[in-house]
Amino acid sequence: MKEIVFKRKIYQKMLEWKRESQGETALLIEGARRVGKSTIVREFAKNEYKSYAIFDFSKANKGEKELFEDLSDMDFFFSRLRVLKDIALYERESVIIFDEVQKYPIARQAIKALVEDGRYDYIETGSLISIHKNTENIIIPSEEESLEMYPMDYEEFLWAMGNTTTMDLLKEAWNKKRGFGDEINRKLMRDFRLYMLVGGMPQAVNKYIATKDFAAVDKVKRAIIRLYQQDFIKIDKTGKAERLFMAIPAQLSKNTNRYQPTTVIEKSRAEQVENLIFLMQDSKTVNVAYHADDPNVGMSLTTNQSAYKIFLCDTGLFVTLAFWDKSFTENTIYQKLLNDKLEANLGYVYENVIAQMIVANGDKLFYYTLPDGNNHNYEVDFLLSRGNKMCPIEVKSSGYKTHASLDAFCEKYSSRINNRYLVYTKDLRKDGETLLVPVYMAGLL
Repeated sequence: MKEIVFKRKIYQKMLEWKRESQGETALLIEGARRVGKSTIVREFAKNEYKSYAIFDFSKANKGEKELFEDLSDMDFFFSRLRVLKDIALYERESVIIFDEVQKYPIARQAIKALVEDGRYDYIETGSLISIHKNTENIIIPSEEESLEMYPMDYEEFLWAMGNTTTMDLLKEAWNKKRGFGDEINRKLMRDFRLYMLVGGMPQAVNKYIATKDFAAVDKVKRAIIRLYQQDFIKIDKTGKAERLFMAIPAQLSKNTNRYQPTTVIEKSRAEQVENLIFLMQDSKTVNVAYHADDPNVGMSLTTNQSAYKIFLCDTGLFVTLAFWDKSFTENTIYQKLLNDKLEANLGYVYENVIAQMIVANGDKLFYYTLPDGNNHNYEVDFLLSRGNKMCPIEVKSSGYKTHASLDAFCEKYSSRINNRYLVYTKDLRKDGETLLVPVYMAGLL
């Protein structure tokens, strides 16, 4: 099966870096395994430079690694590099790529001297960049600019499907705050549920385009999840990080107001759990939403580190993990999900995709709970900072228009509220001061 190089938004950011940096910084692209970092960097190098050399440190040989042990003579260093890679290098017209640079931290440390030399551009890719074993005994170069790469967002997914018009129509409707009507909304929801099922991992999207076979797509996603499992076992020999990761759908389906790690990994100290959560975040495989104890602009200042929810970085992977108890996710399950006919409460799937869309827009994840007076809690699923105000979001997996949690929250913090949103499965419309937003427009919030 031929791999397609998909159009990705990060490409434009890379162009901006190249234009603005003019060789004064290296570019580090971080992201989970299999989000397409290596593919997009190779495509960028091929299109934007006269020549390029790649060091893939996941399989670099001894000679390639030894090259970075002595940078005392840059002329000799680049002569050896040209011989090793059998490539011509052109001053200010060539780029050198360090792929999976976390596998060989010495090469990352070399970035400082290489950038100071100034002859060529440098792009690094990696995941688990910040964990201790990948940073100890090296000086982290201040000459790095960092970009995070995520699974394909909904617009990128539509591009991959050959659809270049829907997102423009969504943006126009959003700007006018005008819906499409129920019939068109049903079609748009079906298209969006396809995105939720396939997800934004390029290999899964590529498989769907080639086969239109959900079972084949599911097989690809399971392989990616197993890769993540293996990574967690390598970096956390206790196996606890892997167990926390695999339990994400079960934890969200309980509809509690926080992830409960003690039900997954018994007898673990709070400090150990906190370190495991950091490790998971650094892998970029998860998105973590923290409780904001005093929700306001600058929510990081009142973050409760012991109250959080964990989402998968990709909702396609989330769907596969949610049905991990089967040897494969049958096509019937996919078809029922696609047609919105599955009986199980899928609210947590919609929460996951909204979390994914918020993070892809560059926002951090926060939520808030408050007692309802009947031994239960109201919960605002997500909080966005916009200007000097907040925008609370309540997510529903259905067309129900009730929003008691939003109302209670907005009454309590009325002076801090800008816009309030209920994200659901029906058409765009207003309900008093609340804007009811179809889930396929959530990336526009």
